[in-house]
Amino acid sequence: MAGIPIQQWTLANGAKVFLAESHAIAMVDVELDFDAGARRDPSDKAGLASITAQMASKGVTASQGQPALDENQLGEAWADLGASFGAGAGGDRMSFSLRSLSYPDLLPRSAQLAARQLGGPAFPADVWARDRERMSASIREANTRPGTVAGKAFSAAVYGTHPYGFQADEASLARITVADMRALYARAVEPCRARVSIVGDVTRAQAEALVNTLLSQLPVQAAGRCEPLPAVPDVAPLAAPVVQEIPFASAQAHVLIGQPGYKRDDPDYFPLTVGNYILGGGGFASRLQNEVREKRGLTYGVSSYFMPGLHAGAFTLSLQTRPDQTAQAIQVSRDVLSRFVAEGPTEAELKAAKDNLVGGFALRIDSNRKLLDNIAGIAWNNLPLDYLDTWTAQVERVTVADIKAAFARKLQPQRMVTVTVGAVAPRQQ
Repeated sequence: MAGIPIQQWTLANGAKVFLAESHAIAMVDVELDFDAGARRDPSDKAGLASITAQMASKGVTASQGQPALDENQLGEAWADLGASFGAGAGGDRMSFSLRSLSYPDLLPRSAQLAARQLGGPAFPADVWARDRERMSASIREANTRPGTVAGKAFSAAVYGTHPYGFQADEASLARITVADMRALYARAVEPCRARVSIVGDVTRAQAEALVNTLLSQLPVQAAGRCEPLPAVPDVAPLAAPVVQEIPFASAQAHVLIGQPGYKRDDPDYFPLTVGNYILGGGGFASRLQNEVREKRGLTYGVSSYFMPGLHAGAFTLSLQTRPDQTAQAIQVSRDVLSRFVAEGPTEAELKAAKDNLVGGFALRIDSNRKLLDNIAGIAWNNLPLDYLDTWTAQVERVTVADIKAAFARKLQPQRMVTVTVGAVAPRQQ
């Protein structure tokens, strides 16, 4: 009775639509996802996907008798509708998000304006020149912070030559041109590649009309074909431990420990999710927090997390500590991690984690935006349509043996990256 029915179908243009009707309020949220994330960035043009998404909101070209709009005019047009439309890019996908009231005098107009923005981004060269200077200044400022330095070094060491590890810098920004943005956009943002997720006050018929309108100004490949994009290689596993000690004048030492983790479609997803909640993802209830902070006072906070995607996203153990306590904090964290991988959790830890995860499940879907995020994840990762309905049951099924086996398959504590910024780390044994 409390299930969340998700309807799914494919349009004639190849777009896949995922709909959860919610008629409590007159609002519609839409997300359109395309395989144009950072994993598509060339090695010498890191940041291209993210910049292309940002620049897609900087104006639209003239079309169908309507004049061109610059970024200010486009912003005013959205404000007049009381709606919003934005874009961004993560590691795997470029996403466009529309939010509008579902009133019949507003939603069609919002859809038409979003269609113009999707189908005819202007990519103005003068705006890119301006934004490039601003972004370069932002990068220079960020590089003065130890957390940024640690994150960049860790990402490069964990991912190697994989695009997940690319970091935009002033040199890569200088190489990115408007022509690069247009080429990426034309290659990947096509109706046949779209995964469209919708939550809100529309019926299936209305949702289909909405999606057709949104995609109406994008070019369609001939004969209904959708040529596959080039394959992206997987993240290579670490062959040996890596230790990087980066001097930095900071009050706290920043420490990151980890390695490539797993893909989102891995069958170990639930054991790893529950297990990491126990290890370092459960805040004050986690084993790392108890051992490193509560028992020894070595840090204010320590955590661990996985970032699964289309490729093996990183497992990361993160903490900050006083420089004179760095060696001890790292050693204790490594010991906790190694013991957890070898032995798994206790039954008491597992029960507490399940109670928290199952009890907090409603908070994952308590707004249209959160529900949309979940449905977009289902769409993008090819998860079952009843994924949300069975989520708590999947958590409840996890056993201590499941967690121990999953962690043993995925993590090798003796072969991890350790990055320390601000103090010297001990060598791994």
